[in-house]
Amino acid sequence: MNLVIGLLVGLAGGGVAAFILQNVILKSKKDQLIREAELEGENIKKEKILQAKEKFLRLKEEHEQAMKEKERRLQSTEDKARAREKTLSQKIEEVSRKEKELEKNQADLEAKVQVVELKHQELEKIQDKRVAELSKISALSVDDAKNQLMEALKDEARTGAMTHIKEIVEEAKLNANREAKKIVIQSIQRVATEQAVENAVSVFNIDSDEVKGRIIGREGRNIRALEAATGVEIIVDDTPEAIILSCFDPVRREIARLALHQLVTDGRIHPARIEEVVAKTRKQLEEEIAETGRRTCMDLGIHGLHPELTRMVGRMKYRSSYGQNLLQHSREVANLCAIMAAELGLNVKLAKRAGLLHDIGKVPDEEPELPHAILGMKLAEKYGEKPDVCNAIGAHHDEVEMTTLISPIVQVCDAVSGARPGARREIVEAYIKRIKELEGLALSYDGVSSAYAIQAGRELRVLVEAEKVTDAKADELSFTISQRIQTEMTYPGQVKVTVIREKRSVNYAK
Repeated sequence: MNLVIGLLVGLAGGGVAAFILQNVILKSKKDQLIREAELEGENIKKEKILQAKEKFLRLKEEHEQAMKEKERRLQSTEDKARAREKTLSQKIEEVSRKEKELEKNQADLEAKVQVVELKHQELEKIQDKRVAELSKISALSVDDAKNQLMEALKDEARTGAMTHIKEIVEEAKLNANREAKKIVIQSIQRVATEQAVENAVSVFNIDSDEVKGRIIGREGRNIRALEAATGVEIIVDDTPEAIILSCFDPVRREIARLALHQLVTDGRIHPARIEEVVAKTRKQLEEEIAETGRRTCMDLGIHGLHPELTRMVGRMKYRSSYGQNLLQHSREVANLCAIMAAELGLNVKLAKRAGLLHDIGKVPDEEPELPHAILGMKLAEKYGEKPDVCNAIGAHHDEVEMTTLISPIVQVCDAVSGARPGARREIVEAYIKRIKELEGLALSYDGVSSAYAIQAGRELRVLVEAEKVTDAKADELSFTISQRIQTEMTYPGQVKVTVIREKRSVNYAK
């Protein structure tokens, strides 16, 4: 019995000891966990404070840079305002000086007028005195002397009159040519248009140089896709906040510029998106060309023009002839024709219509082997223009015989508009012709889908169809084209021929 009691007491004591020991261990672990949590919390707190300080310093630096940029722009604006104010002050001083000079000249003129009047009065007195002396010497009155003098002059006058009549007839013949020249000069003076000299490059402005990297793309894929889609060379160099678009065709440059603007604004720049935007931009530009043609016809008061001819008139905006903008030239010729027709009593509206359409053969969708005057005449006939207008178009370079009075007017007005100093530059036309010959030479080969002359004609990029042209044939094509250029064409420097073969596989998951 005592043994059982002892065992029970021992078990109870052991249980109490175990419970106490367990509580001590748990408390020790709890304290350790609390210390670790506090230590980790301190580390996290220090890290967050450090990150907050770094972010604050970065924001502060960005703010300071923005403030410096604003101060720089403000200083630039202030400098421009001071320069304008200085120029205005100089102009005011110049006007004041000229006003003083004018007042002085006016005073001198009044003094001279008074002197002339005094001399005139003295001369009249002297003349009256001499007439009185002559009458006393000749014993004739003034009236008698006049009558005798008139009788003596009558016979001489009759003889002289016949001579004058003959001279007047000869002078009338000379005046006919002089009056014709006068009409031409007056027409030129009444029509004054500014000349727009075409350039082969355009500048695309960007907000920051970071955009250049996005336009180039990974390994240059974006810029290659854009050049292939538009046929324009895109030059990305060290020029700050600017990209150069180089191409002899203004339509291509405008499509590239508008497409770039839309891509940069949207922010999504990749090859598929580039092709989509370029196609959409090309369509928008075609609509703008049609609107330009309609607006030009409205400005000139020309009605009933066929829509296709109206579209060709709009295309003239993006074409130059010897450096002279073709649309400006055609508008000027139309106004000159209207003025001359009015002076000669001819149909003004018909003359203006012929003047506007005389160079329509320079902007067809396809370029056949015909002179532009003949091609323009055929297009006018095709779209229902009157025979007088068609003949004027075809005869303005003496390609066909003139059959109406409007034809020589159109020819003369075309020469007047193009012959004014500074209106044209033949070197531009020769340059464009050489560029088109380069592209035409490449397009004559089978398997070539498109060709673009870039870098002012120093490089020819030829895009071929992968199904028709192999890699080996691409090498051969590049060599063949370069040899033909070398033997058949005249060009400055050297021409680099680049043949591009690209394989695309497209499928759709539906």
